[in-house]
Amino acid sequence: QVHLVESGGGLVQAGGSLRLSCAASGRTFSRYVMGWFRQAPGKEREIVAAINWSGSATYYGGSVKGRFTISRDNAKNTVSLQMNSLKPEDTAVYYCAADTYRMGIATNSDDYDYWGQGTQVTVSS
Repeated sequence: QVHLVESGGGLVQAGGSLRLSCAASGRTFSRYVMGWFRQAPGKEREIVAAINWSGSATYYGGSVKGRFTISRDNAKNTVSLQMNSLKPEDTAVYYCAADTYRMGIATNSDDYDYWGQGTQVTVSS
């Protein structure tokens, strides 16, 4: 079992920054691929970023590339998402997810088997 808890969401003006964190339970966190997804009202859940077990490989969705940075600290069982230059279209519920099966980064939400409860990010114009 893996328990994921997100934090750091909130309301920010366009152009601002937020940092999301996800704390994970379990002794084998360092083996998991971790991802951040988001879902806006009326839209499908989409991948924001993902990182492999060591942090040596990352993936970013096209709309956030160059603005967001994913990182992980395996000693603290945490994964973070630094979000800069935020836009109103970044408004969504952001979810942390763990893929405990694959070694390589997966971009499909169906490949992730554990999810956090989500944290709201609202960017005002």
